[in-house]
Amino acid sequence: MSDRSTLADIAAAADVSVATVSRVLNGRKGISPTKRDAIEKLLDEHGYERRHRTRRETGIVDFVIRGLETQWAMKLLRGAQTEATRSGIDLVVTTTNLRPAGAPDWVSHLAKRGTDGVVLVVSSLPEDAKELFSRLEVPVVMIDPLGVDTESFPNVSATDWEAGRDATEHLLSLGHRRIGFVTGPIDQACHQDRLDGYFSALGRAGIQRDPELIRVGDSLVDGGVTRGGELLDLSAPPTAIISGSDEQAYGVYQAARARGLSIPHDLSVVGFDDVELCQWVTPQLTTMRQPLEGMATEATRMAIAMSRGHGVANTRVQLASELIVRESTAPPRN
Repeated sequence: MSDRSTLADIAAAADVSVATVSRVLNGRKGISPTKRDAIEKLLDEHGYERRHRTRRETGIVDFVIRGLETQWAMKLLRGAQTEATRSGIDLVVTTTNLRPAGAPDWVSHLAKRGTDGVVLVVSSLPEDAKELFSRLEVPVVMIDPLGVDTESFPNVSATDWEAGRDATEHLLSLGHRRIGFVTGPIDQACHQDRLDGYFSALGRAGIQRDPELIRVGDSLVDGGVTRGGELLDLSAPPTAIISGSDEQAYGVYQAARARGLSIPHDLSVVGFDDVELCQWVTPQLTTMRQPLEGMATEATRMAIAMSRGHGVANTRVQLASELIVRESTAPPRN
């Protein structure tokens, strides 16, 4: 067989997912002995190159994130740095600048330089990148996986579906019935889950979905200005808007004020994340607190523990979101 066989080749031959082959390759649990043996045999038959080397500890964990320009990103970084310092590990931060993570040249550099583990906060992870990371034979942990694959690597996320439901139920409890939603990038699973939670809460309240009230944003201020403005310009505008991020919610504030609307008297607004901005703006922003620092702390802890040969009790961890009620929500005007 070719020594250039890929994980996809092995997966096709075994009639399993690439994620399952990756789990076998990295010695993870949750696969039957029969299936594991069959995949191991195929790896050998296909001449899959495995780097069975004695790996020296480097004292380094890599933290990969798409950018550091938001308060959301800085809270994640703070959590990762706290755990790395506590564990006596150096944290090396790499930004992808919105490019897919796992570029071959970067992974090759990582293999040569060495690392004890990788923590990923990325918008997408192509199949070839998963294979490259698997070949590193170091722990890879994902924070809040933004795609639909949560099996290839251990991961830490928030309870996004419940958060979308809770944000909507808060507004419903105040008497709002026409509630808009400006999501973040909808290709990301966390924003899909939040939107699904919103739909569920509306359904339980007997309110029919209205596609006109949904806008896809970018989680940034400009997205709130543009998409929030579109909602407010409707012939029957919403009395409340949920935003997929706090910074985007600030953009909704700007859109409302540009139209002479007062928050919360004319429009209630709910954000997501609970970054410092929430208490800087006027009125202070009601938001769903995402445990960002805790998520990064836990992911870094998992990567370090596995690099030291320790098992982790759960490779899929969810931390609870919490509704923080401040001044930006109130009953709608009659």
